[in-house]
Amino acid sequence: MELRGSLKTQSRWKRWRRKATMLQGKREAWSPCPSSLGMISLTVSAVLPQLRPPPCQHDQVCKEANGGQLAILYASLLLGAVGSGGIRPCVVAFGADQFDETDQKQTTKIWNYFNWYYFVMGASILLAVTVLVYIQDNIGWGWGLGIPTIAMFISIIIFMVGYPLYRNLDPAGSPFTRLIQVSVAAYKKRKLSLVSDPRLLYQNDELDAPISLGGKLLHTKHMKFLDKAAIVTEEDNLKLPNLWRLNTVHRVEELKSVIRMGPIWGSGILLITAYAQQNTFSLQQAKTMDRHLTKSFEIPAGSMTVFNIVTMLSTIAFYDRLFIPFARKLTGLDRGITFLHRMGIGFVISILATLVAGFVETKRKNAAFAHGLVNQPHSMIPISVFWLIPQYSLHGMAEAFMSIGHLEFFYDQAPESMRSTATALFWTAISAGNYVSTLLVSLVHKFSAGPNGSNWLPDNNLNKGKLEYFYWVLTLLQVINLIYYIFCAKMYTFKPIQVIKKEAAESEEKGVELVNRV
Repeated sequence: MELRGSLKTQSRWKRWRRKATMLQGKREAWSPCPSSLGMISLTVSAVLPQLRPPPCQHDQVCKEANGGQLAILYASLLLGAVGSGGIRPCVVAFGADQFDETDQKQTTKIWNYFNWYYFVMGASILLAVTVLVYIQDNIGWGWGLGIPTIAMFISIIIFMVGYPLYRNLDPAGSPFTRLIQVSVAAYKKRKLSLVSDPRLLYQNDELDAPISLGGKLLHTKHMKFLDKAAIVTEEDNLKLPNLWRLNTVHRVEELKSVIRMGPIWGSGILLITAYAQQNTFSLQQAKTMDRHLTKSFEIPAGSMTVFNIVTMLSTIAFYDRLFIPFARKLTGLDRGITFLHRMGIGFVISILATLVAGFVETKRKNAAFAHGLVNQPHSMIPISVFWLIPQYSLHGMAEAFMSIGHLEFFYDQAPESMRSTATALFWTAISAGNYVSTLLVSLVHKFSAGPNGSNWLPDNNLNKGKLEYFYWVLTLLQVINLIYYIFCAKMYTFKPIQVIKKEAAESEEKGVELVNRV
């Protein structure tokens, strides 16, 4: 939806734009050093015998790692986790920031970027679970860890060489501080009456220029109690305001935007919970099934994730190259469909994935019963492991729709100065989903426990369990989550932003566009 408006004065726009253009600085977008140090220490510990326990002998009990060896391992993993926490949120936002949103020609490329970012990440995971695993098993852990370490150093060098070419923005203070300032200011003025006209609320283009280079957030009617932070009183200094007492409409709307994203963020957790079962129970299923391609070659159970990744990559390519151009003709949207619709499609596919998984588990258990293998948990059941491909593939398709849509949502709807923080929410949803998976398994163990110690998810014999019930419980929870998501999507208000189009700026037209991006 687009509405036309005009600036109060052309001179104010020129000053604002000039200042915005000058804000090109040295914002560090990557945090590769901790990850590099972690990979180096892991590689060194794999190469030097004194930093790891000796290899296990067939006729001897394996020797446990000592305290020093465990300390090196845990420190390496911690450094890797810290580095990933810095790289993953920032690299997405930094890459998207290279496109100029005020240039209509570059707007479509931003959404293509998200598809191909996720595609490249998926391709790297595919290489890791195939080529690197083969190297680790057949050549050694030194090379298996050394190759990604060398690749990481090469990426750092490429990044530093290309740094002068990047579009960089100066940091404009902590966004968390601004959110707290708005909350405190609204609380301090809680006894004031709301103004009848939102145009009476405080605005300061010069103050907001560093945090609104792509456009200024406009007032919305929701969460009106926060508007009190922008009410001007006699005690307030309009030229040099105390931000703990008085904030601009733009800063108030930043907090509103973050609050509005919360329910949509929460809806993505359960999809990750369902997705996490591929690395736990689906893996246990695969271990009990016939994994032979030929008489002499057997697929490792852990390699079944290849089907998930390949399907995800294929879906991304199909979506970007075929689906978007087709949908664009029907909807008129540059990205084909909104990210909320894209996420909804992902939720539906994920529901189908867990539903199908339950029926496949029923078939696997029937085969075990028919061949008298129910009490033999380590025996191979004569049923092909390829029966698991549908659930792996459906989860891959769901991820291609929902996860990328989730990422687009956070980047687009977050305040401009908080995009790295907002994309970090995407990764926190993944973490929360895995924790919920652990919690759900614990609850199932507790409430499905029988008098003889049995439960739906036994540790020692999956053939005697009720894994299909667990999958169907997940299906039911996802149906409820889908209803919740639809309600949230219907109620969601897109952030209204005042965008200065590049063409208008270059021709010095006296006009702006007020845009609700979808």
